Amino acid sequence: QVQLVESGGGLVQAGGSLRLSCAASGRTFSNYIMGWFRQAPGKEREFVAATSRDGTRAYYVNSVTGRFTISRDNAKNTMSLQMNSLKPEDTGIYYCAARAGSALTTTESLYTDWGQGTQVTVSS
Repeated sequence: QVQLVESGGGLVQAGGSLRLSCAASGRTFSNYIMGWFRQAPGKEREFVAATSRDGTRAYYVNSVTGRFTISRDNAKNTMSLQMNSLKPEDTGIYYCAARAGSALTTTESLYTDWGQGTQVTVSS
């Protein structure tokens, strides 16, 4: 099991930027696929982005492609999500998640470890 703690959320105007971070502890971080999910008010949690164990591959939901960038630093056991050109529809609680294995996936149920979430609010 890996423990995950998110930080970096906040309130920002539309068009602005935020950088979320996820700090991991416990098991070997580089053994885990890492992902970001978000949950908007009144909606189900949805996949945002994921990165491979070595950070060389990434996958994004269409709505954030070109605006968000996922990255990781295995030496520091951290993962980040750089969010640019934010829109009000990006508002929600953002969660980092981890799964052991090598396959990138968007499927929430395949991620076994979760952080507590950090709130992102984008005002219009």
